[in-house]
Amino acid sequence: MSRNLVRTCKVVVMRSVPALIERTEMGRAVREKMPRSAHAGWVPPVDRRDPVDVLIESSVDRVADLLPIRYGRMMQSAFAFYRGSAALMAADLSSTPTTGLTVQACGDAHLVNFGLFATPERNVLFDCNDFDETLPGPWEWDLKRLTASIVVAARDSRMGDAQGKTAAVSTARSYRTHIAEYARMTPLDIRYDRLDARRLNDLAPDEKTRARREQLENQARQRVADHLVPKITETVDGRVRIVDKPPLIYHPAEFSDQDQMVRDFLVRYRDSLAEDRQHLLDRYEIADVAVKVVGVGSVGTRAYVALFMSADQQPLLLQIKEARKSVLEQYTGADVPEHNGQRVVVGQRLMQAASDIFLGWSRGPEGRDYYVRQLRDMKLSIPMLEMNAKRLRMCGEVCGWALARAHANTGDAATIAGYLGKGNQFDTALGEFALAYADQNDRDYAAMLEAINGGRLEATPEY
Repeated sequence: MSRNLVRTCKVVVMRSVPALIERTEMGRAVREKMPRSAHAGWVPPVDRRDPVDVLIESSVDRVADLLPIRYGRMMQSAFAFYRGSAALMAADLSSTPTTGLTVQACGDAHLVNFGLFATPERNVLFDCNDFDETLPGPWEWDLKRLTASIVVAARDSRMGDAQGKTAAVSTARSYRTHIAEYARMTPLDIRYDRLDARRLNDLAPDEKTRARREQLENQARQRVADHLVPKITETVDGRVRIVDKPPLIYHPAEFSDQDQMVRDFLVRYRDSLAEDRQHLLDRYEIADVAVKVVGVGSVGTRAYVALFMSADQQPLLLQIKEARKSVLEQYTGADVPEHNGQRVVVGQRLMQAASDIFLGWSRGPEGRDYYVRQLRDMKLSIPMLEMNAKRLRMCGEVCGWALARAHANTGDAATIAGYLGKGNQFDTALGEFALAYADQNDRDYAAMLEAINGGRLEATPEY
């Protein structure tokens, strides 16, 4: 190594230390205009819109026949309502104070949008797994949506508000402590850091928790195609077809002459993949496509399941999902890509430690944007039915950790860490906000139920 190169390396190293200190101090300075206590509580603005109006507006241009299913799923509980009302909370968050520090935001970072999934190497990671609303935005918005979902989930599981608040505070604390750790890491180290299943199992506080986590990991390793394909397909005249099970899976009338339309779509989708992924996709042939209703907030958007078969009749299931405007778009002022499918895919790649190898995008013949991914391949969301106070707190802490890694990968972790500091002022403030916003969610949920009972909204809860 030459003396000049050594001298250059020394300069880089010496500059990196004060750069970290300076960015941390910049974060501390933000407290003067935005105290950490300012994030506590929630008071709706006097001009806050009718929540039912916001829901109706967010349903514009969705498939009208599926809207009763959407509202039917949302009416099941206050937590189900929360899952489906990202647009409503985005409007509310836009009226709250922010530090002005921007990251690639998830836009819908509630508890169930985190979980276990497979990497291309078939390892199991824990991370955020829904990016329909992703867009550059304030880091606080993701964390506030996550902590509020913790309290809403606690109430949904018949826990007291004290337990919900404790879990929310622990979630914020986990975010704060891990963002501080990432602030001291290099960009490459942050990028390669992963919350894999083995790492989480090693951190389990006791044998019972470790056994539970290993059980969830094993469940996440079950490939959907292996057990789902036999349930949703049949062979007709030697050809494998998706079985109609309306209103959740069906072939719409306009699919009667679909071959060329689908093939044109797939050509555009293929172009969005890296060359090695294109080669892999080419080893499969499209067999069938059908509408498949998914999720809660997504119901009514156009979503399809595409069945591919290899030469030796091995199945591949891809989900083709409409990408609409992000609920954050009108509030952030961020530059928005021309293609919303590309927005979702790029945002996911930025935030996740590893993404699906078939993740790509395309535009449909009707001009709508879509993104494509494998259908729930080795993916498992947090199981809400088995939740208790201890599990809720631990789940929140891991979610906070995953969110900190995603934000550190796309924003300035040192400045955020400098703002948050080492004390618990921000954690406590987020706990207060989560409680207050859970109250708001209860009021909005009641307003939706009233609209359903009064005939303003139509709901079919059986689906």
